[in-house]
Amino acid sequence: MIRGVAGPPHAVAPRGYRSRVADDESNRLGTYLRARRGLVSPERAGVVAHGRRRVPGLRREEVAMLAGISADYYLRLERGRDRNPSPQVLDALARVLELSHVERDYLHGLAQPEPRARRPRRRVERVPERLHHLLRALDVPAFVEGRAFDVLASNDLARALSPRLRPGENRLRSLLLDPEEREFQVDWEAATAGFVAAFRSSVGQAVDDARVVELVGELSLASGHFRELWARHDVRPLSGGTTTVRHPVVGELELHRDKLPVDDVVLVVYYADTGSASAERLGLLASLV
Repeated sequence: MIRGVAGPPHAVAPRGYRSRVADDESNRLGTYLRARRGLVSPERAGVVAHGRRRVPGLRREEVAMLAGISADYYLRLERGRDRNPSPQVLDALARVLELSHVERDYLHGLAQPEPRARRPRRRVERVPERLHHLLRALDVPAFVEGRAFDVLASNDLARALSPRLRPGENRLRSLLLDPEEREFQVDWEAATAGFVAAFRSSVGQAVDDARVVELVGELSLASGHFRELWARHDVRPLSGGTTTVRHPVVGELELHRDKLPVDDVVLVVYYADTGSASAERLGLLASLV
């Protein structure tokens, strides 16, 4: 069952979407190349555009020319007829498609031989007992999340910061489908783009993980915004950052976020700059817990 709202009527998945998703998953390298070339303008790539272009971004033959490979070979890569290009070819494509080092590594990962197809399985994620002790000892909002951004454990201050940080919630689902989370985020558009890109980086090649399959399917059906972001194939590192949120009681908070891997889960900690207005407001929130 989907928590929060199901989204506006236009969020219903378009006809044939499930079959396209299945095709994309069977040719992940080609799908990624196709998505990324659509984001590079001919002008930025130094290509002189002639005539009317039916699709945005670079054409296949233009990518091939800039990468120094034949158009026929590039076509085979996109169509999944050749799934094992050399590292040199991948690096050339990464350069043409203006990929970051994280996106380049992701591209190389897609070209690795895929494991034999098997029935999707659900990974069991357990929170080490020492993390439960640590959560209770920390005087800042902290929680533990799994690979698919499921909240597995949290401390009282994290739940006071946001009820969407209680165990059983999913950070991505809340962000995309819960109207209260949308109000909570000062820059919701940036937050959703970052979360979806980090989610793709987190799941990596885990196409046989039943939880990932379930969540992607759920969000694809419920959120047109998710479908748009997922189709971009953006990947970002799972590092921390700074976010600004609106708390309904203490007001606006500018918080740093650190993500610390522990075994198979991630400890997420929020904190404010010492002596800042956000630190004072976070202290007020702690006094109310």
